[in-house]
Amino acid sequence: MGKAAVVILLKVLMILLSTAWLSLWLLKPTNLWTRKWKAAESSARNTVFGYYGLDFTVYTFPVIAVAMIGLVYLKLQSWGQRNSRQIRSSTAAFSNPLVTSSLVGILSGVEILSVFLFILFLAWTFYTRISHDFTKLTPMESLKLDLWQLKFLRVATRFGLLAEACLALLLLPILRELAVFRILGIQFEASVRYHIWLGTAMICFATFHGASTLFIWGVSHYIQDEITKWQRTGRIYLAGEITLVVGLVMWITSLPQIRRKRFEIFYYMHHLYIIFLVFFLLHAGDRHFYMIFAGVFLFCLDKLLRILQSWPQTHILSARLYPCKVVELILPKDTGLKYTPTSITFMKIPSISRFQWHSFSITSSSTIDHHTMSVLVKCDGRWTTSLYDNIRAQLDSDADKMKPIPVAIEGPYGPSSLTFLRYDNLLLVAGGIGITPFLSILHEIPATQGNGSSRYRLPSRIQLIYVVKKSQYIGLLQSASSLLQNHPSNKCHLKLKVFVTQEKQCGATLGEMLNEASQVQSVHFGLKGPIYAIHGPQSLYWTAALAGIASITFLVFLICFNHIFVPSGKNTSGHHSSKQAVSSKMKAPKEKSPSWVADILIISSFIISLACTSLVAIVLRWRRLKKEEVPLVSLKEEKVQQLSSIETKGVVEEEHEVHFGGRPNLKDEFSKFLNETNGSDIGVLVSGPETMKETVASLCQQKSGCFQIGNKEKKPYLSFHALTFTL
Repeated sequence: MGKAAVVILLKVLMILLSTAWLSLWLLKPTNLWTRKWKAAESSARNTVFGYYGLDFTVYTFPVIAVAMIGLVYLKLQSWGQRNSRQIRSSTAAFSNPLVTSSLVGILSGVEILSVFLFILFLAWTFYTRISHDFTKLTPMESLKLDLWQLKFLRVATRFGLLAEACLALLLLPILRELAVFRILGIQFEASVRYHIWLGTAMICFATFHGASTLFIWGVSHYIQDEITKWQRTGRIYLAGEITLVVGLVMWITSLPQIRRKRFEIFYYMHHLYIIFLVFFLLHAGDRHFYMIFAGVFLFCLDKLLRILQSWPQTHILSARLYPCKVVELILPKDTGLKYTPTSITFMKIPSISRFQWHSFSITSSSTIDHHTMSVLVKCDGRWTTSLYDNIRAQLDSDADKMKPIPVAIEGPYGPSSLTFLRYDNLLLVAGGIGITPFLSILHEIPATQGNGSSRYRLPSRIQLIYVVKKSQYIGLLQSASSLLQNHPSNKCHLKLKVFVTQEKQCGATLGEMLNEASQVQSVHFGLKGPIYAIHGPQSLYWTAALAGIASITFLVFLICFNHIFVPSGKNTSGHHSSKQAVSSKMKAPKEKSPSWVADILIISSFIISLACTSLVAIVLRWRRLKKEEVPLVSLKEEKVQQLSSIETKGVVEEEHEVHFGGRPNLKDEFSKFLNETNGSDIGVLVSGPETMKETVASLCQQKSGCFQIGNKEKKPYLSFHALTFTL
C-alpha cells in the first residue's frame, strides 16, 4: 500500500512539472510573460543566483526533474505489475492503430492528437509573435529596408523560433538510460520515429529562416556585409549559417535512401550534432539555449553513461552459424543482470569498426540463462557480413589458432515489466529475422510456468504465425522446440503456423524440418584468463542520482564562473529606484563583455559537470566490476552442454502447421484465432517488414471491438504492438 501511494504521488508530481513546463512555452510569446519575465530577471541579477540561474531552473530543470522522478517511478511500478491483466477501456482505443498508410506509417489516436496539438502550438506561437511584431514595426535605418522587406525579415525570424521549439523536443525520443518516453510505455526503438518527425520539421523551419534572411540581405545589397559578420553582441549570423549547413548535412545523410544503403555515412555524419549545438548556442544566445538545454543536457549525460556502461569490453564465448546466414552470438552475462522479453542491446566490435554500434534483439531469457545472453544477427550488410566472415574464418582454422573477438555491449533496454503476460491470449506475427524478439517471449514462458507463484499469470493460448522465404529459417525456432511439444503440464497452449513463400511442398513434418534446418556449425573461441561479464545499465535509482548530481554541479559552476568572469554592473554609489536605472544595470554587462562570453561559460560549466558526474559513475562502475569477474571455464562448459541439449530435442508436436508456396491470408488467420478465443482480450505483436506491420494493424483496427462500447455482445479487444528491430 505504501509503494502504491508513492507511485501515485510520483505520477502526480510528473504531471504537474510537465504541465508547468508546457505552460511556459504557451505563455512565452505573450506580452504579459515578457513583462513579468524581464522583471524577474532584473530582480535575479542582484542575487547570487543571477538571471542565468533563474533561466536554468525555470526553463531547463523541470524536464530533468521529470526524467529523474520517472526513473524512480519505473522502478517502483515494475514491482506491482506482474499479475495485472490488460483492462478494457474506451480510452484504450486511442492507443491502437487509427491510420495505416505506407506514406506516414501506422498512427494511433494518441499520436494523431499529439501531432495536432503540437501543430496548434506552433501556429499559436507564430501568430502571437508576428502579430505583435507587425503592430510595432518601424523601418531599420541601419539596413534601409522597405516595409515589405522588414515584414518578411520578421516572418523569417519567427520561423527560427518554430525551429527552436522542435529542437527543444528533438533529443528526448532517443534517450536510452534516461528515457523520458519509457514513462509513457514507449520504448526507444519505437520512439525514434518521433525524433525523425521533429528533425524534419526543424530543418524545414530553419531552412526557411536562413534562406529568407539571406534573401532580404541580397535584395537590399547588404549580403556581403552581413553574411560573414561575427558580432560582438546580439545574434552572430555566421554561427547561424554554420548551424544550418551542418543541420542540412545531418538531415540529408539520414534519409532512408542513404541510411539503409550507406549506414556508415549516416552514422558518422550524425556525430556532427556537437558542432550543430555549439554554433546554435553562439547564434541564438544563452537565453534561447536554456529553452532547448533540457534535451541537450539529458542526451549528453545519457551518452556519457552509455559509454561508461560499455566499459570494459568482453568477448564472444561462442557462435552458431545457421544455413540461412544467420549468426547466433553467445555473450557472458552477470547473474544479477535481469531483462524482460523483447529487449534489445547495442553491440560494437572494434575489430570491424571502432565507432559503429548496431542494435539487436535478445533471444535468450535472463530467468533461464543466468550466465549468458544470446542475440541473432542476420548477415546481409557490410558490418554483419564482416562479422560472419570473421567467424567463418575462425571455424576453418585450428582450435589452437582461434582468436577471441572483443565486443562492447550497451544495454539491454526493454519494457519495465512482463507486459505480454497481461493479455488473455497472444497472437504473434513474424517475418524472417523478425522472429528474434518472439524467441525471447517463448523462452520466458517455461521459466514463468515453473515459478509456481500466483503473481505470474500466462496467456491461455499463444499462436505464432511465421512467414519466411526459405525453409532454412525454420531452424531458428529449434531453441524453442521444447515449448512446441505442448506437454499437458504446460499452462498455455502454443500453436505454430509456418508459411514458406518461395518453396514448394517437401512432404516433411515440422519436427523433421527443424532437425534438418538446425544443422548448424558451432564455434567455441579459445579464451585465456578471466573475462568481464555484461552488467547492463546502472540501477534506476543511481541513474536518477547521477542526473541530480550533474544538474547541481552545472548550476554551481555556472554561478561561480559568471561572478568571476562577467562584471556585475552594480553601482555602488546608491540604490536606483527608477526604471531607467534598472535598465542601465541590465545592459551594463552586455556593454562590458561580448555576448559569446556567457555562451562559453555555459559550455565550460557543462563540461565540468559531466566530468564530475563521470568520476562518480566510474567509481560506481568499478565497485560493481571488482568482485564480479566471470569464471571462464564454468561458462564455457555450461554453454557447451546447452548447445548439445538443443541439438537432441524430442519430436515436435504434429498439430503445428507448415504451408508452402504462398503468403498467409492474415484476415482468415485472424478470424480463426478470434473464433477460438471468443470475447477475450488479445495482444497482437508483429515483427517484420513494414508492409506486414501495416496489414496486421489494419486487421486489428477492423476486428477489434474496443470502439463498440454500447454493443451488448462481448467483442474481442485486440491490442496492437509493432516491434522494431532495425533503426
